[in-house]
Amino acid sequence: MAEYQFLAPFTLRNGVTIKNRIAMAPTTLRSSLYDGSVSDNELAFYDLRAGATGLIVTEVANVNALGKGFEGEISVADDDMIPGLAKLAGTIKAKGSKAILQIFSAGRQSSVAVLRGQQPVSASAVAFPRDPNADEPRALTEAEILQTIKDFGDATRRAIKAGFDGVELHGANLYLLQQFFSPDANRREDQWGGSLENRMRFGLAVVDEVATVIKNEADRPFILGYRQSPEEPMNPGIEIADSLAMAKVLADKPIDYLHLSLKDAFQSPFKDKTDQEAILDKYLAILPADLPLMIAGLLRTPEQVEALIQRGVAFAALGRELIVEPNWGEKVIAGDEKAIRYALSPSDTELLNIPHSVVTWLYSRFKNGLSVTTDEQYDINDPAKYYKG
Repeated sequence: MAEYQFLAPFTLRNGVTIKNRIAMAPTTLRSSLYDGSVSDNELAFYDLRAGATGLIVTEVANVNALGKGFEGEISVADDDMIPGLAKLAGTIKAKGSKAILQIFSAGRQSSVAVLRGQQPVSASAVAFPRDPNADEPRALTEAEILQTIKDFGDATRRAIKAGFDGVELHGANLYLLQQFFSPDANRREDQWGGSLENRMRFGLAVVDEVATVIKNEADRPFILGYRQSPEEPMNPGIEIADSLAMAKVLADKPIDYLHLSLKDAFQSPFKDKTDQEAILDKYLAILPADLPLMIAGLLRTPEQVEALIQRGVAFAALGRELIVEPNWGEKVIAGDEKAIRYALSPSDTELLNIPHSVVTWLYSRFKNGLSVTTDEQYDINDPAKYYKG
């Protein structure tokens, strides 16, 4: 069996030790109950993937009613959700994985239909430009901004009570935390918008609120992570330099890891084609040694994961690959890498506990980087060849 560095344990700033460097990236299942309660389908999905995975970041949970972004989304907006969330945390932790609840507000990435007639909210009244059918949001008032910050704190309190090992603030993928940071979504002229410093303010205030709740409420070391998308395709939009500047500020906050959401873990910036330096190297160059970096981006093979760890990244977050192969970690540990699945068989979705609600999404929106055994290009003799990048 290969001696992979990613199988070694890692200790975070707060003293919590993760048994290995394998993380499960947040995976949208769209399978919660009508009120945002955790469903049996979700529990079955996570149960199959817990164990050899050192750390599991759950799919997003909304922190308030206006934060809901899609049907079948988990909620952490009310104390009534705690029993179901406790089942989710317990399911993940029972097999030795750390359970991290990702929390967010969708902002303008919601709709009037999802919000049952209410208008979506954002930093400013600017509709998402890449969706011609997007509903125009209204700008949050000062009082609503302060309440939303508190809602993130209340959500963290519930995660603590439910038994999670930590929370991850979803400041990526064009959701509300990123919207305040974005010059496209944020056209405000008050303290919450305008300059780069002001556009950072909302996300940093959420970090401070959540850190305070953890300090006052947690009876155990509790992990706080933050997720970023380093660039936006819009112009004006977030640039790499903006995100690196915010990462430097975040590094001085009591967060335990920084998580980058990338299309390819090893990619260089997509907005400036002349810049060939990998994004991960840009972050490693400016982050302090004690702040671990987690990266998600179409990781599949043990060789890819090991290459990432050897570059200095602390955690490799697998998304689509852990959908296809729940026992990825177990097979690597056992030296049985030839048995790793790299393609999804349509006949195996029930075997893999993949909720029916997400299957259509896998074959459409998330098809990029997902090989299916019935695809014409699928090669049974080399199923991983599409993923070596």
